[in-house]
Amino acid sequence: MRTLLAAWQFWALLAAVFAALTAIFAKIGVAAVASDFATLIRTVVILLVVIALVAVTGQWQPLGTVPARTWLFLVLSGVATGASWLCYFRALKLGDAARVAPIDKLSVVFVAILGTLLLGERLSPGAWAGVALIAAGALLVARGG
Repeated sequence: MRTLLAAWQFWALLAAVFAALTAIFAKIGVAAVASDFATLIRTVVILLVVIALVAVTGQWQPLGTVPARTWLFLVLSGVATGASWLCYFRALKLGDAARVAPIDKLSVVFVAILGTLLLGERLSPGAWAGVALIAAGALLVARGG
């Protein structure tokens, strides 16, 4: 069990399961409220859950120990996350979850491209074929037939 908890694949699969639940729960939840207000509620819940998690696991650290470069990129990540959530909830308000979620998952394609260009990561030809299949699959599902 300890090996499983240390594997990135385990956590990535859990992230995918929770992302799927997020789409379903959000689609139901956004039906009766404005999409931006729904995003606010979701954000407050996430903030409270993460504060509790950090406190319970003893991961809290003095803010002054966080390097400036880390602050910069975590703030940029937070801004990008907020923009993503606002757009995602707006899309869910307007469209079917089963069609919105695959387009959102094109982020996998964008991460592969940006990881290569900005981070110097390398993907094998087989991995690029997988990225192309993800893109094609997402577009086919979103198109709806």
